[in-house]
Amino acid sequence: MQDNATEVTAAGIARLAGVGRAAVSNWRRRHPDFPKPVGGTETSPSFALAEVEAWLRDQGKLAEVPLRERVWQQLTGHPEGPAVALVHVGCVLLLVQERPTVWLDIEAGSDERLAAKLPGVLEAVMAARFGCQPVNASGPVNTSGSVNTSGLVNPSGSVNTATPVHTPSGPQLLPSAPLLRGAVELAGELGARQTFEFLLGRYLDAHSRQYTPTPVELAGLMAELAGPALTVLDPACGTGALLRAVEARPDQTLYAQDSAPDLVALTALRLALHTRAAVRGAVGDTLRAEAYPELRADAVLCHPPFNERNWGHDELAYDARWEYGFPARNESELAWVQHALARLADGGTAVLLMPPAAASRRSGRRIRADLLRRGALRAVLALPVGAAPPYNLPLHLWVLRRPDRTPVAPEVLLVDTGAFAGEARGGPDWHAVRDAALGTWRAFARDGKLAERAGLARSVPVIELLDDDVDLAPARHLPPPAAADGVEQLAAVRDDLAATLRLTTDLTPPPAVPAPPTRWPLTTIGELARGGALLLRTGAMPGTPGSTATTAHARVPVLTDHDVLAGSPPSGTLPESDEEAVLTEPGDVVVPVLGGGSVARVVDAATAGAALGRNLVLLRPDAGALDAWFLAGFLRGTANNRQASSYASTATRLDVRRLQLPRLPLDEQRRYGARFRALDEFEQALRQAGRLGEQLLRGMYDGLTDGTVEPH
Repeated sequence: MQDNATEVTAAGIARLAGVGRAAVSNWRRRHPDFPKPVGGTETSPSFALAEVEAWLRDQGKLAEVPLRERVWQQLTGHPEGPAVALVHVGCVLLLVQERPTVWLDIEAGSDERLAAKLPGVLEAVMAARFGCQPVNASGPVNTSGSVNTSGLVNPSGSVNTATPVHTPSGPQLLPSAPLLRGAVELAGELGARQTFEFLLGRYLDAHSRQYTPTPVELAGLMAELAGPALTVLDPACGTGALLRAVEARPDQTLYAQDSAPDLVALTALRLALHTRAAVRGAVGDTLRAEAYPELRADAVLCHPPFNERNWGHDELAYDARWEYGFPARNESELAWVQHALARLADGGTAVLLMPPAAASRRSGRRIRADLLRRGALRAVLALPVGAAPPYNLPLHLWVLRRPDRTPVAPEVLLVDTGAFAGEARGGPDWHAVRDAALGTWRAFARDGKLAERAGLARSVPVIELLDDDVDLAPARHLPPPAAADGVEQLAAVRDDLAATLRLTTDLTPPPAVPAPPTRWPLTTIGELARGGALLLRTGAMPGTPGSTATTAHARVPVLTDHDVLAGSPPSGTLPESDEEAVLTEPGDVVVPVLGGGSVARVVDAATAGAALGRNLVLLRPDAGALDAWFLAGFLRGTANNRQASSYASTATRLDVRRLQLPRLPLDEQRRYGARFRALDEFEQALRQAGRLGEQLLRGMYDGLTDGTVEPH
């Protein structure tokens, strides 16, 4: 099978060559030998990857395609789609991890030979790893009796617990052969698990609108709240983030179910590559057709879909799971809560991510009241805004326990971690959220009650909550912070603001002095990069020279485009993909490419070492040829940005290579650079004064309205 089976779009070609899409369009017009489209549409054609690579090399525009990029392009261009391709890759990576010598025996020879021999060995690995009967290599049969050529189940609402991953047949694997060889080669560099995480992370990022992710930090917090468990169920598993966060033990069994066959397969493969625990997966609508009706798990973790009206209200009126009351049509989340409780063993713990409305909607007050009376609901923890999608809401975590013979506790824990919300898009302070949530929960679980922690947590007698509303929103039941601490903090903010305003006055630029019109000889960033005067890097570009391999476990902060625009410290985190990151150094100049603003930031010692985020371009000037502050200052010119910008229907994108600089001697550059640096210090002081002013105003309003500050 030839690589021509893999197709690549114009955007993919631009990424391979490190240019903009406009350059690819120019090549198509100017070079009659440019490869012809082999698919796609008239407005978005696709090209054979092998032909594109050969043409780029002949033109001297491509020396070597990074292995990661090649594998990714093969995956996205797979004729059956990237989801099917990713399942095929996961199966083979599991084979390589479990039985590496078997792969060495069958990979030699043609693609046809490889595709013919793979199904048999994959069946054996799948059966051993997932504890199920192998599926015939001709492909799984769906409910209509026809063969599902994608290699995934199409259950049409039915449940299939035989296997979470169906072994693809030889004809199904043949188009994937070049991709599988590349993925195994990449696994030789990264490891099988890291390779799958890298490809899965990219896939989810490229299809972010189709999936609702559970952030890694939140998944870890939910798993720690549930505690150690031998059997764990996620009835809405998605891509397996929650089960992956469980502390791995070889004697565990992890159960997953989801209505999307591709998600179940990806979850099962991800877990099998990550842990030696037994993995069980099932495809089906959990509420309508649960796969594990006899299961009694030690823990249930769930990030259910929110605000679903078509969850089975009409069909499930007499379902035995509604032990605490039949949920209203608009209370799908309370149906998931009761499903989780029904699948728990006595004394088991469930942790669910819930929308804040579920704690106070009147339609659910009777169920909430019964959960409280019978001791099933043990805690409600309010998360900061930005903890998980939808990011504009302070979502809640509900901690539930299946009542056993132990006397029912008369109190419930309410925690509000909203104070730890981050000011940037990097999300909340997860270390503070984790410490507050776990500290209060463990103390409450041990003692059955918790002394008030002003503004953070308290245990509330159940009788106090059993009113007409049964409102469980933590913020409505927690005392305000201690008055003395609040007043002292406001005094400190006021002192800082006064000092910052004095500094701003000192840094105010002197009056502008007019200069005669000057027409400098100009050059562009692209020309400087080609001449070696600076290095140009983009965020999250794998395999680039000078980049440093880092992983999500290294906790390297990420400088995001929002950080650059707001002048704030790095606030992002690295993805789980183990993708190589470009690390910033002092003197680098970072430019956002989206939004149409005239912004450039010089990296200082405090920011150095952060990874470069997406939608950012890093320029690393040669100190003997370019002054960093001179470079950053001229890049911020409004006219300069206007001529280098392109416009789509909803966004503005900056082509950094087209930005212009005057050709000036280094001494003259430094003279301009000193003035640009002084302007940057003035700008930072103004921003700090604005932040402190807003903090002081907010604190004064809060203090006056809650009675902790005297009006005089």
